[in-house]
Amino acid sequence: MKIEIDLDKCQGYAQCVLEAPEIFELNESGLAQTLAAGVTSENEKYALAAADLCPMQAISINN
Repeated sequence: MKIEIDLDKCQGYAQCVLEAPEIFELNESGLAQTLAAGVTSENEKYALAAADLCPMQAISINN
């Protein structure tokens, strides 16, 4: 599972960080970034939930 964040859409609401702090963080510009390139199988549900919660729909997840 690979996560991509569209930084043109991200507004830094940090819903992804609140839902999955082990996967997402905000960078120096206040925009989302991933802590790792991929997601472990045990964290998949959190990554999917974070993508669903993103108000700007800036997170895409590919298998």
